[in-house]
This record gives sequence, structure tokens and C-alpha cells, in this order.
Amino acid sequence: MPSCEPRPGPASASLYGRRGVSAQKEDVHAAVARVDKGLFPGAFCKIVEDVLTGDPEHCLVMHADTAGTKAALAYLYWRETGDLSVFHGIAQDAIVMNTDDLMCVGAVNDILLSCTMGRNKHRIPGEVVAAVIEGIERVVQTFGRFGLRLVPTGGETADVGDLVRTLDVGMTVTARLRRDAVIDNARIRPGLAIVGLASFGQAAYETEYNSGIGSNGLTSARHDVFVHEYAAKYPETRDDQTPEDALYCGRYRVQDMAPGLPLCVGKAVLSPTRTYAPIVKRLLDEMPGAIQGMIHCSGGGQTKCRHFGAGVHYIKDHLFDPPPLFRIIQQGSGAEWKEMYQVFNMGHRLEVFVAPEHAGRVIETAKSFDVEARVVGRCESAPAGANRVTLHTAHGNFDY
Repeated sequence: MPSCEPRPGPASASLYGRRGVSAQKEDVHAAVARVDKGLFPGAFCKIVEDVLTGDPEHCLVMHADTAGTKAALAYLYWRETGDLSVFHGIAQDAIVMNTDDLMCVGAVNDILLSCTMGRNKHRIPGEVVAAVIEGIERVVQTFGRFGLRLVPTGGETADVGDLVRTLDVGMTVTARLRRDAVIDNARIRPGLAIVGLASFGQAAYETEYNSGIGSNGLTSARHDVFVHEYAAKYPETRDDQTPEDALYCGRYRVQDMAPGLPLCVGKAVLSPTRTYAPIVKRLLDEMPGAIQGMIHCSGGGQTKCRHFGAGVHYIKDHLFDPPPLFRIIQQGSGAEWKEMYQVFNMGHRLEVFVAPEHAGRVIETAKSFDVEARVVGRCESAPAGANRVTLHTAHGNFDY
């Protein structure tokens, strides 16, 4: 059986590349470097004029994202167990990866939602599509309980077997907000505290324990955690250009219990991406003007912040211990911890930037929803002017 032997950093990076993925997507960033950044170039999402009404006091924000290769694992899990409910989580992944990006610019309510599914009809029957749609309805209802209105506007389900091996689930979201309510990450500056909100545990609005995985790094997680027999049994779940020794080279089957977790490994890797929208809505309502920036630690993990602000040295020296699933992934891949912190959120997936005197209020609000939070670090001046990130962790100190 092929195995992912422990490797030093360059070999680990090569393993990611051989699977056709990039932790930092440097080529994508280069491709969009000259694209107009909108009304607030430093914001987390692109914000444009309100071209629908022409109102100069308002603006529009639109965003699109997908559940990524997590859908391929949901397909595998369903084929192994017959459990269609995993596709509810895929719907949540696709929604939250969008809504929690919008949240970072202050858009938390009255969000239009459109779903685009591409499926291989030979493998994805109508009952799977129905499960995704049911999952969308469940998320809309959950948001609604906290006064957050998502408005489904329809979408498209396309049979594109020539393009999609199993299923791709994506969402597009749109919101309108006042320009003076925009949270602009250009305001992130030295002197601010960084409050991290945990990605793991069970929030008051979640129905089961969440491993904290989110929807980033799933190509690596799948292949580093699960057994090689899945490569032959479900060839439709992997890229046929990936070398054999980089395919499903872990030790677990999807129904094996995950060490240190109350979940089987399959359900742990499929934990639906946690939304922080109920918490952020309360913060915005009760602390108007206090939040100087927010970062959704998705692609880029704990180094995502490096793209925001100017001349900021992000020092994180009180991070959460990596949840058990990330340790399982690291052990399976042999990746250096420095790279793990670039690929995965490693314990907190939302960062709220506030003056130190406001940090306690953010922490208390998160905990009122049963989400752990702490001051994970601070912002200082970057000596050379370019943004830097320094992590002090139990597994070493890392600079980016």
C-alpha cells in the first residue's frame, strides 16, 4: 500500500503540487493583481457601487464559492454507508464559505442566495440533489432563528459529466449595505488585539460536534487520512493525473472512530463548515464601530491575514492547540507544522480585530453561543513595511 512517508517541507510541498493543489495559489493572486479592487480596496470582499438604485450611500457586494473537493468525500461516504445526510453538510459548506466572507465586510443580513450544482448524472441521482436542496433549506432556517435572513433565489443544476466526475456544489451570494457600515480591513493597524473564534466544538446552533475542518485543504486531508483501497474502489473521486503513491495513502476507513473525537473519521473530515454569523450579528448590533477588521481564515489558514492592512506584523502567540483532526492529518501526511498552519485553520477560523479593551466583550459574546474564543495575538508595526506573520506554537515558531 502506498504511504505518505514523513517528509521535510520541500517534499511535502511537492506532494501538494503532485495532487494538483496549491496552499497559497500564487498564480491566481498574480492573475488578479491588476483587477480593480472596488470601492474599498482593503476590504475582505470586493465592494462596488449600488448600480441597482444609484444610491451613493449604499453599496453592493457579491461573492461566489463552492464546497470544493469535500463533495467528493461526501460522495465516497454515501457510497460506503448509504447515508444521504452528509449532503446536508455540503450545502452548508457552500453557503457558509460565502456568507462568512460577506460577514467580514459587515454584510450579515438580507442576503440573496443562488445555488449552482454540476453533477455527473451517471453517479449522482436525484435523491442526492434533493438532499443538497434540503440542506440549503435547513441552513436558511438556522440563520433565520437568529434574525439572519437568507433569501434563496433558485439556481441551476447542470448535468456535466464530461466536466464533473461526481458533484460540485457552489453558491453565489449578494447583499446591499450602507457604505458607512462597511468593515474595511484597511483599518487593521498596530495596537489592535486579534481575537480568534474556535472552529471546533459544538456551538449552540450546531446539532453535533464539529471537528473544525472547514472547507479548505480537503484534497490533502482526504488523501492523507483515508486508505488506499478507495483509490481503486472510487476512481471518480480523484484526479487521474495524480501519481498512485499520492492517492489515498492514509490509515483510516470512513467509519473508523477518530482518535480523540466523538465522531468517525469520515464524519470528522465532513464536519460542516461552522458559521459565525449569529455571533457577528450580535457584535455588530451591540458594539457598533468597535470592530476594525475581520478575517475569515479560509484559504491560507493562519497566514490569510498577511493580505490585509499595510505595514502590519501579525504576531499570534496564544493560539488554540490544534484540534485532533489536524494532528491526524499531519501524522498521515508528514507535512511540516509550518505548512499545516498555511493550509488549515488549525483551531480558529475567524479573527476579529479590536482595541484591546473591547476583546473581552467579543470573547463573552462568542462564549454565549458556546463557541470558545481568546486573544490569540496582536498587531505590531512591520519593520520593513511589508506585512509579516509570526506564529508561536507548541510545534515551533514560524515566520511568513
